[in-house]
Amino acid sequence: MALLNILCYPDPRLHTVAKPVKEIKTETLTLIENMIETMYESNGIGLAATQVDVHERIIVMDVSDERDSPMVLINPEIIWAHPDRVKGEEGCLSVPNTYDSVERAIEVKVKALDKSGTLQEIHATDLLAVCIQHEMDHLLGKVFVDYLSPLKRNRIKTKMHKLQREVNH
Repeated sequence: MALLNILCYPDPRLHTVAKPVKEIKTETLTLIENMIETMYESNGIGLAATQVDVHERIIVMDVSDERDSPMVLINPEIIWAHPDRVKGEEGCLSVPNTYDSVERAIEVKVKALDKSGTLQEIHATDLLAVCIQHEMDHLLGKVFVDYLSPLKRNRIKTKMHKLQREVNH
């Protein structure tokens, strides 16, 4: 197992649209295990392959209190979203120490393959529904700050550039 490098906003690679996984190979399973380890090590509740510069439709998540129930979604697709929406505070491992309000559907149904290739359907509410929508945005090349006003987005870009300069010196 290995920790993966998480891309930081505004890295242009975060805006790459992920391609479907055609076949679950040994490399795919290794990537999934490394993504889970990276997510836990970074204290995140979700991680999309796009965030680790792999542009395939893979998401790992764990919204359990015990942090011992990782979920894997390969080629996820939202097949239904509740029309009611709610605004909630979101953060992202690719935008460290930044939180803002984003509007999401309160409930979604998703179909995806698990890591063994079995098709599953998940009916998600609350935090899991938000997490799925947030991570699926990454697969479409979207970061949660894309929902914010241009002014807020520019402030966040400036803050991230400053953080990068501090890290590199």
